Amino acid sequence: MHGPAILARTMSVPRVRKKGTPPWQYHPRSDHHSNVACWGVLFDLLHHSELMRDHVRAGLLAFGINHVMTNFTNGKKKALDLVVCRPKAGTAPRRDAPSFAGLVGEYGLELSTDEVAILESLPAIDCHAVGAVRVALEAKAAMTEFAKARPRLYDELASSQLIVHGDTNDALAAGLVIINGSPTFLSPTANPCLSYGAPPKTTRHVQPRQLGLTVDHVRGLPRRADLTTPGFDAIAVIGLRCTNVEADPVELINTSPAPQPGDVLHYDSLVNRLIGSYAARFPMG
Repeated sequence: MHGPAILARTMSVPRVRKKGTPPWQYHPRSDHHSNVACWGVLFDLLHHSELMRDHVRAGLLAFGINHVMTNFTNGKKKALDLVVCRPKAGTAPRRDAPSFAGLVGEYGLELSTDEVAILESLPAIDCHAVGAVRVALEAKAAMTEFAKARPRLYDELASSQLIVHGDTNDALAAGLVIINGSPTFLSPTANPCLSYGAPPKTTRHVQPRQLGLTVDHVRGLPRRADLTTPGFDAIAVIGLRCTNVEADPVELINTSPAPQPGDVLHYDSLVNRLIGSYAARFPMG
């Protein structure tokens, strides 16, 4: 699987969120990390699922960005980071949005030579007006202030899967959580005057304790095995070591307490589960 490595490699390159502000690897008011994480999931799904590739070639599968879904039971709405969907009948691919391959430049993705070759081998998939949602992806991050972040993560993700299934019960709801395992972190919101010469204020974390506690918190989110119960169809955690200092590359954490291979929260488990569930639920697209 390539998604986590693409995320770490891309986040290592600081980006300017707003003109006149310093570049950051991560900014809490930017959705760049979420966009990159979800792009990586779809990349791995298409790479490893022959059925999904066939559906793309047949014009039965497209994707949408920030698609609003509505819980039929209470009217609550949420814009999902990325959805894999049937194209809306009678519509053409969106001219105001890049294709999946076009998002490489839009998001500034850092792809390896092998990943570029894989992308070029995949059938072209377009951003489209959304018809029936097949997979809904939501990515969240906890990078610092973990005591505050954990309840927020839980509430936002729990409401996400309820809205997805309240809108389309047979859609696959997937959650991806990015958790920082670095013992130090330079917070953009705690350092608003850094570009004017103010001394940096570094936040210190007790690690790997905070990483482990946050993984355990995510583990408590509901998961479902059939269409009759609430919960995520797949959910995973990516552990990163991010100081948010330009000179320090963002690194994947592959050791415990980050989820290990075989764990239901491991990234590979999320992709494999989505592929299997998609094949069982939507064999005809």
